[in-house]
Amino acid sequence: MKWVRHLSFSILTLLLLFCFCSSTRAKVYIDIDSPTFLKFPIALAGFRNLDGENDPEHLSTRLQELLAKDLEITGLFSIIPERILVADSKRTPYEPGEIPFAQWAATGAEYLISGGFSTKDRQLSVECRLYDVVKGGSITGKRYNGGMRDGKRIIHQCAGDILTVLTGGEDIFATRIAFVLKQGKASEIYTINFDGSDLVRLTNFQSITLSPRWSPGGRYVSLVSFWNGNPDIYILDTMGSTARRILNFKGLNLPGAWSPDGEKMLLSLAKDGNVEIYTLEMRSGRLQRLTSHSAIDVSPVWSPDGRRIAYVSDRAGTPQIYLMNADGDHTRRLTFGGNYNTSPSWSPVGDRIAFESRVAGRYQIFSIREDGSGLIQHTASEGDCESPAWSPDGRYLAFIERQKGRYRLCVLNANGSNLRVLYEVSETLTGTAWSPRLGR
Repeated sequence: MKWVRHLSFSILTLLLLFCFCSSTRAKVYIDIDSPTFLKFPIALAGFRNLDGENDPEHLSTRLQELLAKDLEITGLFSIIPERILVADSKRTPYEPGEIPFAQWAATGAEYLISGGFSTKDRQLSVECRLYDVVKGGSITGKRYNGGMRDGKRIIHQCAGDILTVLTGGEDIFATRIAFVLKQGKASEIYTINFDGSDLVRLTNFQSITLSPRWSPGGRYVSLVSFWNGNPDIYILDTMGSTARRILNFKGLNLPGAWSPDGEKMLLSLAKDGNVEIYTLEMRSGRLQRLTSHSAIDVSPVWSPDGRRIAYVSDRAGTPQIYLMNADGDHTRRLTFGGNYNTSPSWSPVGDRIAFESRVAGRYQIFSIREDGSGLIQHTASEGDCESPAWSPDGRYLAFIERQKGRYRLCVLNANGSNLRVLYEVSETLTGTAWSPRLGR
């Protein structure tokens, strides 16, 4: 079957390819999910040197630039230029009484970030304060500490906390995106930050290694590797970089998504002759078969509440997305448009399911509600867009774009705007998976 070659989350495909604080989060200042959403104007007043000394390392400028970049890549803010309005250009406003809110409001700014830093004993301490310009009052403030080389990490934390306070969403800067990079005959799993920094190789099997899936807490990643000659399923402890094999049935063993509570894992197994979907109880090792059909059933993912499962089946003659209850009952077909729909990814915070679909000979990223309504096309690339993965706040999509012999790991806002390339190579990329919020 020709369609099997393109199932991004199945071994059948890849064999051919490779042989701030909780009390403030209750209030949402910016409704970025509104259909009429426009970028919110936010001003950055700079960072004052609280040591009262010169700034030979230009930390004030560096911290300012890092924060502006972090806010810009979210696609949610319009940055008011630095120091567009400062009463004393030699002294960054820091305390509330020093900030001319009315004058800042005249620039169009609705929010203002001001801060300070200290470098005593070669330790970096940074304070970020967020203000409501219209109301002329403070929203929140927090101090971050680290070494002199931790400026970027500290600003990521500051930006993430500001985003959380204003939007009520997850701290996107505390997440990572996993993907597969094939170099030569081997493929390994890598991870990268939301801003495209800090590329890290996660596995070193020196074999075909595929299909990363994050556990709900983000500590573990399940995967499939041919390290022992068979596509076996492993669980990698990212804190210790150790992997243990959990399933090694003869033939196809493919990990699906972890359940929201982390107690189970979905699997696609061929141990009974045909590729079917199972659940694995993580503690007991008990398997439960969910599908029983002569067709190929793969790529299962849970709904956010763990009550339903989306998966891919060709039981209608072409690969389509189907839904069933968590116990395997009440199967129904979800997608009907087009003759190729695969790689479902269920939004962690809503009822939308992203998937890849072939349109005019190209693969694009779509999403649809679980009742079959509200179909949205998110990409319109001249190349092929595959392997969608939602961010934990449901506001971004990661995917792989391949075009003209190049592979790109991309992120865009769920409304289709703000497309960014995080990583680009001539080697093959596939299999994206977005982590939950990770511990800092």
